[in-house]
Formats: sequence, C-alpha cells, structure tokens
Amino acid sequence: SPQCVFWNFSLFDRLGGWDNEGCEVTGFVNETVTCNCNHLTSFSILMSPFSFNNPALDYITYIGVGISMASLVICLIIEGIIWNNISRNNTSYLRHVSIVNIAVSLLIANIWFIIGAAISDAEETNVSACIAATFFIHFFYLAMFSWMLCMSVMLVHQLIFVFTPLRKRVFMFFSSIIGYVCPILIVGCSYVYSKYTGKPYFDPNVCWLVYEKLLEGSIHAFFIPIGTIIFINLFSMMVVIITLTKTSVPENSKTHDKDTAKSVLKVVVFLTPVFGITWIFGFAQLILEEGTLLTVAYYTFTILNSFQGLFILLTGCFTEQKV
Repeated sequence: SPQCVFWNFSLFDRLGGWDNEGCEVTGFVNETVTCNCNHLTSFSILMSPFSFNNPALDYITYIGVGISMASLVICLIIEGIIWNNISRNNTSYLRHVSIVNIAVSLLIANIWFIIGAAISDAEETNVSACIAATFFIHFFYLAMFSWMLCMSVMLVHQLIFVFTPLRKRVFMFFSSIIGYVCPILIVGCSYVYSKYTGKPYFDPNVCWLVYEKLLEGSIHAFFIPIGTIIFINLFSMMVVIITLTKTSVPENSKTHDKDTAKSVLKVVVFLTPVFGITWIFGFAQLILEEGTLLTVAYYTFTILNSFQGLFILLTGCFTEQKV
C-alpha cells in the first residue's frame, strides 16, 4: 500500500512529519510506484505491508457506537430510577456503582471517538482538536477498564471472603484512585514522555495513539494497562466459574452437569461485556498476519466492541431482578 508524501515542517509543533497533501499515487505497476505532487519539497514513498480499508467495518462501527451510546444513556437513566432500591444492599450497591462509572466512561469515550473521527476526516486536520480527542479517548477508555478491574476484584472478594464484606467507603476510596487517578497519570506521563523524546503522541490521520512496532509508540500506554487488566479479569472470571460450579450435588448426576454448564454459560455471558474481555480480539490483530483469520479478528473486534454499550445495558441492568 504505497503512499506519496513529503516532509511537512509545520506539523507536530514544528517538529515536522510526513504529509500527503498535494501528492497522490498515479501509478503502481510491476512494483514501480509513480507519484505526482503539485509542490516542491523533500519527497518520499511510504510503504505498509498491507492495507485493510473496508467500508463495511466503518458502517458497523458508526451504527454500533450510536446504538451503544443510546443504550448507555438508557442504562444511566435506569440506574437513576432504581438507585434507592439497590443502594440498600452492600453487594448490589458496589456492583451498580461500578456499572455506572463504566457506562459514563464508555459513553464519554464514544462521544470523543466520534469527534476524533470527524476531525481526522476533515480536509484540514485541526491539530489541537486532534490532540484533545486523542487525550480524552485515551483517558476515558483507561478509566472504563480501571472500573472494570474494580468490579472484578470486588466480585472475587465478595465470593471468597463471604463473612468479611467490603465496606462502601473503602471501596469508593480505592476505586476512585484506580478508576480515575491512575488513568490520568498514565495519560499525562505518556504525553509528557512523547514531548520530551520528540516522538509523536498521536496520529493526525486517525486522532489516536501511534503504533510504530512492538514496545515502541505511544499506543503502548494503552496496550499494556488494558492487557494487564484483561488478564486479571480473565483470572477473576475463572475464580467465579470455579466457585459457582462447586455444589453438593453428586458429581455423577446429570442434573449437576446441566446446572454446571448453565452456571458457566451465565458467567461468561454476563461478565464478558462488563469485564472488557471482548477487547482481547484487538490484541489478536497485532499477532495475526494478513489472511482470513485477521479479517475474522477485525470483524469480531469491531462488532463486539462497537455494541459494547448495548451488551452492558443487557447484562448489567436487565439481568438484575430489581430492574
């Protein structure tokens, strides 16, 4: 996928960067690329291993994100209506506090995602607005995952330490630090590090973090934290599954096997959206090479995460008996 570019010294606060304005590919035959530019400067040709531009994924993304945003608004309205009823029970209160913060973080992140897409699609990218979009998308997605971590740790604690319930004040104190303070420190440090080293913090073409190669690029300030959280949440899910499958029913009983299968299925369906497990398909895109499996990973990741808000509404609200 060749791209004709020139070095634009006015980008990234006068540090410069590759820009394709006024340049286009006019020929690409027998591994020979022909470029046509309407100005004189330092030219080059950028080559990517492959290009995956699929309009269907764009439609799925925008439709899914739109439905997710509406679902999250409905979820928050429902939480507001039933709040007095759920706040009486300690476990229910802690669970719904987590769900509310997850929903708020994802809703704001999706709003900035749409804003960032609009900025990057404009004929002339507003650099300041693009930085702001990248910063807030980065922060609120990290905040969402951090509250998912708080929820998974709380759930495991309540299952294991049945007779020592988690106090509301303790949970709120530590969750606030993990949910909002830690993400702002990660985002702030990654931005300052990028400015200090002279490396770009964001990509103006997409208003998102930069991936250069493994362990290089500002995207790792997102990959590493959410990868760690997903791993912990997977472990928490396994603990929940193991705990729920321990019953007094004889092991050879068919009823036991059927109930066990139902319990496992419920745990996977209910906890996967609110634990962010579906984002694991994003890491698959980095590992897989071009081919059918990569295409499947793209579609799976796009569908599951575009509609994540809807799944949170269904599993986080409508599965609650009080709702």
